[in-house]
Amino acid sequence: MLWTALLNGVNLSKGTPYANIGRRCLDNIHVVQIDEVRKNMRENILLIDDDVELAEMVRDYLTREGFDVTMVHDGETGVREALSGRYDIAVLDVMMPGINGIEVLRRIRNASAMPILMLTARGDDTDRITGLELGADDYVPKPCTARELTARIRVILKRAGGTSNATPRAAIKIGALTVWPEKRKTEWKERLVDLTSTEFSLLEVLVRKAGQIVSKEELSEQALGHPLARFDRSIDMHICNVRQKLGPLSDGRSCIQTIIRKGYMLIGE
Repeated sequence: MLWTALLNGVNLSKGTPYANIGRRCLDNIHVVQIDEVRKNMRENILLIDDDVELAEMVRDYLTREGFDVTMVHDGETGVREALSGRYDIAVLDVMMPGINGIEVLRRIRNASAMPILMLTARGDDTDRITGLELGADDYVPKPCTARELTARIRVILKRAGGTSNATPRAAIKIGALTVWPEKRKTEWKERLVDLTSTEFSLLEVLVRKAGQIVSKEELSEQALGHPLARFDRSIDMHICNVRQKLGPLSDGRSCIQTIIRKGYMLIGE
């Protein structure tokens, strides 16, 4: 599917009057300074989209932003490349012929917790919710700006990078749950739990404030790195996934309690 508007709603599709203008606009966009934490590193991005021309435009922009970008244009190749272990993040378009983005996400998640950013049609709640339920780290509705896409990628990579450069911290244990922040490792009842980077970040915020109500706004700011958007249910989807992976307490309740109209609270036994 064409990325019908990557910059400010302008149609950049091949063959339209604005295609060449769109490319010049990309050339003139102000280049955001690379995060100092990662300025000496070049993360590898896997871009999975069937629209070759527009994918090349995005690749060019992301390359100028300091990333190494590999493009693939079909789902089968996308899955194979994603599972090669060569990439730090995949940017995945939902609407592709053959194996669509949702099925690609499903296959990747069956074997890997690599960060995945979904590109969804604006207003298409079904694909967005399904993607989050399957473990996508975040989504960007189209049309979007190249700068927004870049910012979301950086936030996800920063989360996934953990705190490897920080002073190691001891494990945090709350009942049957144990979390190692510096390793981004989680155990539930001494069983290793495989969480995505976004799921871990949300859980870590709740663990550090165990017994306290944490609002969705606070979770979005601290764990996802951006303000909570109106009608955004992505946090609910991620929390649902974490609950399923952890399992119940001995009394059948979840250790992550929903506090109606207020947020979430992590509890022990």
